[in-house]
Formats: sequence, structure tokens, C-alpha cells
Amino acid sequence: MDLVESGSVGGFFALRTAPPETGGAHLPLARIYAGEGGPLAARVDRVAARLGAPERRVGASVAHLGLAARLWSTALGPAALYGRFPGLDPAELYWDGALTSPDDLWWAGSATRPATAADLRAAVQEAHLAPLHAALRRDGRMAPRLLWGNAGSALAGALRELTRWARAHGRPDAADRAAALVAELLDHPDLAGTVRGPRLRRASCCLYYRCPGGGLCGDCVFDHAPRTGLEARPPAP
Repeated sequence: MDLVESGSVGGFFALRTAPPETGGAHLPLARIYAGEGGPLAARVDRVAARLGAPERRVGASVAHLGLAARLWSTALGPAALYGRFPGLDPAELYWDGALTSPDDLWWAGSATRPATAADLRAAVQEAHLAPLHAALRRDGRMAPRLLWGNAGSALAGALRELTRWARAHGRPDAADRAAALVAELLDHPDLAGTVRGPRLRRASCCLYYRCPGGGLCGDCVFDHAPRTGLEARPPAP
């Protein structure tokens, strides 16, 4: 398992095995999930301020989408390329919400897991996303459908980026393995229906369009930004 090569897929796939030279205030994600919410709240506030978000929950959604993409990517990349991926125990995965990828995460562990959908689900969805969602809901009003929609979108985005890289580097086997794993992961009740169709277009909105100049994401459920929020009827996938 070569984390340097898998990190070359893109910034979201990079996973350090030591703190970045620039330093940082990293702490194990297990502490965030256990209730040490200050760093997570600060991350939400920072993102909301940078975007000029009209509501704090917009910043929370965008911050969540970024971290979910990091978690899925650091697992899916090695799983597809090498058949194993880092264990990503929350007590061994250090995060600093003041930094961006790849410096935001570093892994202090050594155990790896086999590249099965069940192992990926346990390592990312159950060990990280479920408690992260609970932490965000303690911090502010966040709908579960929005958070799981972000998680599905982040997983689909990781698949797209990995597929592009694999095809460009003569690794169709990795692209096929990633697609099969993601199909199984999206079959779980929490993620089922979060993205639809062959393009994996999401079925909910991350709310980014509400920010000044935000526009729509590439996989947005909307064809045009609605005038009055999510009450508008989304198009068919």
C-alpha cells in the first residue's frame, strides 16, 4: 500500500503519516466525536465567514462535505489501488480544522483493512460519519437527510476523481474495483437514494447556492438555483 501514490490522485486522497512541517493544532477525531466540539464549531464558523454564508448551517454543511470527502477518499483510494486501506481508527486519525488538505489530516496508525464494502463502511461510515453527524447536530440545527446527502455526494465525487486518475494512468482495474465498492456502499439504508442515475447526481442540496456568488455544484439536484430554498421541486435524476 503506497500512500504517496494514492495521494497523487488528488489533494483529498492524500494522507500523511506524520504531522505536517507547518505544524498545527491537530487532535484525534475521536475527541471531537466524544464531545470536544470547540474545534468543529470553529471550523464551521471559519467556513461560514469565508463564504459569507447567510446561515451558519450553510457553513456547517460545506465544512461537513469537505471532511466527508477527505474520509471517503483516503480509504477508497488505497482500497481500489492496492486491495487494502488504512484502518483510520478515530483515535489515530488527527485533524486540524484550521488547515486544508492535505495538511488537515495525519494518520498515526499502522493497521490496514481489506478492501471490502463492509470494511469501508465500518471504517468510514460507522466509525467517522455517524459520530461526526451527531457532533454537528449538537453544534447546530442540521437535518440528517442533508448530512447523509453530503456523505453520498462526497463518496460519488471520490469515485469520479479516482476513475479519472485510474484511466489516465492505465489502471482500469482500480476504476472497476472502486465502482463496485461504491455501488455496495450506496446500497446501505443511510446512503441509498442520496445519489441517483449513472451520473450519480445527488438527490438533496448542500446549500452552497445560498452563499453570495455560490452557484450550483456539479452534481447539484437543482438545474437552476431556487429562489426560496429547498422547497422548490428538484428535477428528475
